[in-house]
Amino acid sequence: MSSVETALVFENSARATLRRPEVTLEVTRGAARLLIGLGFAPLAEVALPNGRRADLMALGRRGEIAIVEVKSSIEDYRVDRKWGEYAPFCERFYFAVAPEFPRQVLAEGPGLIVADSFGGAVLTESPHIALAPARRKALTLAFGRLAAMRAMAG
Repeated sequence: MSSVETALVFENSARATLRRPEVTLEVTRGAARLLIGLGFAPLAEVALPNGRRADLMALGRRGEIAIVEVKSSIEDYRVDRKWGEYAPFCERFYFAVAPEFPRQVLAEGPGLIVADSFGGAVLTESPHIALAPARRKALTLAFGRLAAMRAMAG
């Protein structure tokens, strides 16, 4: 086994010992960094009008709205099927998972981001589904107000 292979095995086994909240935090952080690099302004833990909560919601340079649902484990993915309820509130939808996540279990259709705490990559681009202008405006205003309120609180 080469030193690179040994390092990868060690890294994967070390990550396997991480608990679900730690993996969620790492993937969320990396996906947010990726979004920033792609020209989006992300916010974490955004309540949607239907009562759901997006792990990441991001506003693009042209007003495009993306939602990222972080999945930290197969169990997290299998028990949480609410992700289909995010579609009315975004133009692009992605799953974000850790590098070792078995991607073959994920549903086809949404985009796919693979991320760790340092950054990420879009492996599958999300289809673009335009929002009605009135809904986009309402969501953009709510997003801006949330960002401003968080900036003042922290």
